[in-house]
Amino acid sequence: MPEQYRALPVILILAFFSFFFSKKIVESQTSPDQFKLWRNTWFIITLIAFLANNFWIYIVIAGIFIWFVAKKEDNKLALFFAILCAVPMINVDIPAMGLINFLFSINYARLLSLAILLPAYLVLRNKPGTLAFGKNLPDKILLMYMVLSVALLLRNTSFTDMTRGGVYTFTDIFLPYYVASRGIKNLQQLKEVMVAFALAGIVIGTIAVFEFGKHWLLFSSLPDAWKVHWAMGGYIGRGDDLRAVVSLGQPIVLGYVMMLTLGLYLFIAKSIKSRTLYLLGLLLVLAGLYAPLSRGPWVGALVLIIIFIATGPNAIKRLTISFVTVLLFLPILGKIPGGQKVMNLIPFVGNAETDTVDYRVDLLDNAFIVFKRNPLLGSIDYRDDLADMGMTQGQGIVDIVNSYLEIVLRYGLVGLTLFLVFFLLILLAIHKSMRKIPDKKSQKYLFGRTLISCLIGILVTIFTVSSIQLIPIIYWAFAGLGITYARLTSMEESYNIEKPVLPTSRLAIKT
Repeated sequence: MPEQYRALPVILILAFFSFFFSKKIVESQTSPDQFKLWRNTWFIITLIAFLANNFWIYIVIAGIFIWFVAKKEDNKLALFFAILCAVPMINVDIPAMGLINFLFSINYARLLSLAILLPAYLVLRNKPGTLAFGKNLPDKILLMYMVLSVALLLRNTSFTDMTRGGVYTFTDIFLPYYVASRGIKNLQQLKEVMVAFALAGIVIGTIAVFEFGKHWLLFSSLPDAWKVHWAMGGYIGRGDDLRAVVSLGQPIVLGYVMMLTLGLYLFIAKSIKSRTLYLLGLLLVLAGLYAPLSRGPWVGALVLIIIFIATGPNAIKRLTISFVTVLLFLPILGKIPGGQKVMNLIPFVGNAETDTVDYRVDLLDNAFIVFKRNPLLGSIDYRDDLADMGMTQGQGIVDIVNSYLEIVLRYGLVGLTLFLVFFLLILLAIHKSMRKIPDKKSQKYLFGRTLISCLIGILVTIFTVSSIQLIPIIYWAFAGLGITYARLTSMEESYNIEKPVLPTSRLAIKT
């Protein structure tokens, strides 16, 4: 029996358990009909992917299905997040019938952008009251960054390749940001988006724990089943353990998603009435964060938690208690069964695989030499230059394990400055909005704490990984959520978010 047919029932059982458990956690945050729509869509997309046996059959059927489902969901970004991690993000070129080499590359995330976010954008841009793109400062900075990234493609490539780059910029950067910053009508919908992402994270976290425990990557057979090549998604170990990947291609991408799931779970936790249920959910999220054995997201998660506590009530007291608890727990951890293995993996504490740290240090040193050759606008040949300096890894590639480093090498100081200023403006907008809220224990303030913590966690984590797979799509969307939060909290209208009214008609099929 082909491996994908053996893996499919295991995935479905684990997902069924995850959704059953998650329903109890998020039942007060969203309507039963909406939860059912997200859950059923996830299952059907997974079935299509594993049963298609051909990439193009899967793309066509999944695309039509997702487009139809999106018509039922008023909150497009919530649906986008709920199913974003369901299928691996495998790139395949769309043939051009001999006119050119290919039209452009398609993958699952890009399919979701075209089927969900593009129709939402077309509606929003013509809708009265929607702020036109470019009317605020973050929009202008992002526009300059996108134009720069596309224009610099002309340095040593064709106009056709530059056009493809424009398509990818539109689908992977602009659409997630635009819909996230314009498509959410009120704080209840913002809550639904957070819940949807956390729900997706709990599902893949559960599967990740299984992969880690059983040493079986459940999605690794899909490329062979689709008869396509994928350089990611393979078996990677750390010590004696297998690093979980699930559908995300690389362990560190899984860790990145689970880091954000932890941040959003802290938001959801405030509404979980059962202490036992809260602790079980937290344990599951933490286990999912541990399973990929990616230390960069662990550092990001630690920073996220510190920011979340620091922006809340009684911050100094809570930070002190947390710090003392960690100091007391670390010696105990080294004495319990398996605890020493965990300690060896902890950044700045353990000594496992220090060669990865050495590689990052050497990469920074050599990258600085390459950077000085083209400091303002970077170079398209930076990977070749680094390869000539001996920075090629065992896989035969130069792995730029730092998003900021990749940006400055490719787009120079101009590109890096635009990137950093953009996110700084988002963080300042969120912080400014939070300061205007008098009740620091209100749910409206909690929205801000969660978003600013997640964004800072993202900015820390991407220092340890290049912007691959879903990583950039997610941080552009979260930046858009920051704009939405600032917009909604500045409105004079008040939204009842403590006990939201969820009309059943909101999920009706739009005609």
